Amino acid sequence: MHTILKNTFGYDAFRAGQEEPIQCLLQGQNVFCVMPTGAGKSIIYQIPALMGEGLSIVISPLIALMQDQISALQMLGVNAATLNSTNSDDERQEIWDGIKNGAVRLLYLSPEKLMMGNMLEILKHYPIKLIAIDEAHCISQWGPSFRPEYEMLMGLKQHFPNVPIAALTASADEATRNDIIAKLFKGDVNTFISGFDRPNISLNVEPKANWKQQLIDYVHQKQNQSGIVYCLSRKKTEAAAAALNQAGFPALAYHAGMDKDVRARNQTRFVKEDNLIMCATIAFGMGIDKPDVRFVFHTDLPSSMETYYQEFGRGGRDGDPADAYMLYGLDDIRMRRMFIAQGRTSDAEQKRREYQRLDTLIAYCETPNCRRQSLLAYFSDSCEPCNNCDACNNPSETQEGTREGQMALSAILRTGQKFGQTHIIDVLVGANTARIRQFAHEELPTWGVGKAHSKPQWRSIIRQLVSAGFIHLDTSEFGGLSMTAKGKALLKGENNFSYHPTRLKAKSENKSRKQLSPETDLEPHQLDVFERLKSLRNTLARQSNVPAYIIFNNKSLRDMVEKTPQTLEDFADVHGVGQAKIKKFGEIFLKEINT
Repeated sequence: MHTILKNTFGYDAFRAGQEEPIQCLLQGQNVFCVMPTGAGKSIIYQIPALMGEGLSIVISPLIALMQDQISALQMLGVNAATLNSTNSDDERQEIWDGIKNGAVRLLYLSPEKLMMGNMLEILKHYPIKLIAIDEAHCISQWGPSFRPEYEMLMGLKQHFPNVPIAALTASADEATRNDIIAKLFKGDVNTFISGFDRPNISLNVEPKANWKQQLIDYVHQKQNQSGIVYCLSRKKTEAAAAALNQAGFPALAYHAGMDKDVRARNQTRFVKEDNLIMCATIAFGMGIDKPDVRFVFHTDLPSSMETYYQEFGRGGRDGDPADAYMLYGLDDIRMRRMFIAQGRTSDAEQKRREYQRLDTLIAYCETPNCRRQSLLAYFSDSCEPCNNCDACNNPSETQEGTREGQMALSAILRTGQKFGQTHIIDVLVGANTARIRQFAHEELPTWGVGKAHSKPQWRSIIRQLVSAGFIHLDTSEFGGLSMTAKGKALLKGENNFSYHPTRLKAKSENKSRKQLSPETDLEPHQLDVFERLKSLRNTLARQSNVPAYIIFNNKSLRDMVEKTPQTLEDFADVHGVGQAKIKKFGEIFLKEINT
């Protein structure tokens, strides 16, 4: 297996967490692997698939993801194929011929394709040596990404009792993990959890004010870098892309309501081109294997910690520095709670879990402590303070806020517990609006008692009162605020409230956070070679109609620059260069390196 790792994949050693599950699969045992995105999950089933004879089945959720993985394997000299709705009759026949004569080593299928018609019965006639299930969190009904067609995979062991199964995912909390272990394996599995930390990703949350301007200000720091901007609605993705393009940043939109061909074309452009920004709903993401996404920006609060982890995990897959940046406001909480209340499920337990997941993410947004510690604790993992999040780099002291809490609760109570945040804040700061006058709220004793704080400060305080359970936020379209039992105790002086002041970033501070390219440590002449190698790689990728990283990723190009190989033997020592790539690209890259 070490020989295959070097000769096929071009790696000198396994990464942490890879070797032991591979050994289990080779011994015919089931494995369940939870590994961070970018940690090399695919190797765990690809190497056993290439050892000895037999066909390995890989279950994957999306055709685009399967095609990219197959292109990458074919570039390494591995015969892999997929059967799906895009195959022509001739292609299907060629693939089946390859399966029959043993030439095809890995067959990628969607769960629907595997379970459709008589596919299972047909495959039983072939020597199946391994079944791998990618994105395995989709199996669990407790996970936010549950897909009913994945649940059909629970019967695989009955059809293939002697075939080892590998289930792999980057994100699954304890309830989801236990559900997968029980459903898919009936408890008979070796579980490997390699941790959830992505230390190269900087974690940041900023109070939402003017989201378009905040997005543009942020992207100004990311000149010529690829990124993903997640938006809650289809309309907002279009607005975000238009705002970025108008500001001079190349951006595309992606959502389920777009023309299918336009959507596919935009996804292909994002994966294959450099320095593009994709503004998308959650419809975009699973299966996006672009390694050099330098930032993931959320204009709205995601639905859960798992969803957030999955989405920002699409950044920095190459291990180089990347940013996770989220805007967050009280209206986000209202919208998310409304979605749960009006959701498809009527199962009370399911709703309770969804509310719990949302509350955990809200607590993450409000924490004055290290964000990475808060994030990892959700997945039963831990770390020291990371010094790579806004809470570590811009610490905020907790302030005694019982008096402020009582002011806000008094304003809510005296106005009838039916008004939203904006009106309550207007009462607190003593605003003279038409709405204030309409209800004669300027005559209330609480009118103007909070003048010492600005409106943004009150927004933060009220948000923290909501997340701490003192105030109930109505999930109807009006978003009215009312007092909880805990809030009544605070108003009576029987409870205390502390808050941390909002971290409103100064523009100078934003500029100081400007992220440097991973190549800035190269000497000027090395940087020139690196850019030439990128250009060569991009030309070859266009000729082969594959994403550039499938030819060589940036880490391989940097290694070429630093090692300056002179011969094909030297070239074999470059990170990620196996025998097939030496034959395909060795001479042409050596010539460019030594020009």
